[in-house]
Amino acid sequence: MKTWGVVWPGPGQVAIEERQLPDPGPGELLLAAERTLISPGTERAFLLNLPNTSGSYPQRPGYNFAGRVEKVGAGVEGFSLGQRVVAAGPHAAHALVRASQVCSLPAAVPFEVAAFFNMGTIALQGVRRARIELGEATAVIGQGLVGLLALKFARLQGAAPLIAVDPEQSRLAYSRSCGADLALTPAQAGELAEAPAVVIEATGAPAPINSAFQLARPGGRVVLLASTRGETQVNFYREVHRKGLSVIGAHNSARPYLESQPGVWTWMDDVGVVLRLLELGRLEVADLVSHRLPARRAEEAYGLLAQWHPSLLGVLLEWR
Repeated sequence: MKTWGVVWPGPGQVAIEERQLPDPGPGELLLAAERTLISPGTERAFLLNLPNTSGSYPQRPGYNFAGRVEKVGAGVEGFSLGQRVVAAGPHAAHALVRASQVCSLPAAVPFEVAAFFNMGTIALQGVRRARIELGEATAVIGQGLVGLLALKFARLQGAAPLIAVDPEQSRLAYSRSCGADLALTPAQAGELAEAPAVVIEATGAPAPINSAFQLARPGGRVVLLASTRGETQVNFYREVHRKGLSVIGAHNSARPYLESQPGVWTWMDDVGVVLRLLELGRLEVADLVSHRLPARRAEEAYGLLAQWHPSLLGVLLEWR
């Protein structure tokens, strides 16, 4: 079938392309998009060919896809035509996806909210790895989309006090509305009377990793949640070794595939948790939508992303 979607022909280039998709094969589903959500840090980095990205083009971005089942491949059970679902599909009007990687969407969760499901799993697995105990002081450095989601999950986990750190006052205002007990600039955070037990680094910039090590209390845990675009110079003896810090890498790909374990769940299990929390109203994400654009205007959306304005958080592409 003929469909269309977003393509990056080269660094910094955005276009809409027509493309062909076959009918779903055994074990596959053809999905029709309703909403997709841009992943700000990752997609900006790959679009602009920043450090620690692939450097190969063309690329067809996206992994936050909410839509409906349009065709069902042979042998697929549990899905029907028109069923509302989410999947790690691209920014495209249609996606061909393995049925084992598709999750049914609860009726109470709108598509616009559901499109946050995968960004939610990224933040959730980082908070899980932190193993926050009820009443532990926790700081989240970086109040972009992933940082704000991590803040929300840390609050659900019982972090207290919950500390948001960002140089931008506009983002700290979001942090307060998302439940932060303290919303501080990096300079203010450095003057805290009591250092947090847990620090989650969610900026993706090299320098704040040192800030995270310095902010954590002796014996504390530092979770590297954001994908760092560049190299960090660290005095490990002073910042990590002498303080007895635990440094935890938390990339979304570093998960068990088949079976969840304490502190680290499979992607599918965490997707189920995010959707359940959205359905129950315990996780609010509508307040994180900063821009909505028709999908044909994707180039405009990525222009906003390239500028990296502090007001940019959740950018939704509307396909129908």
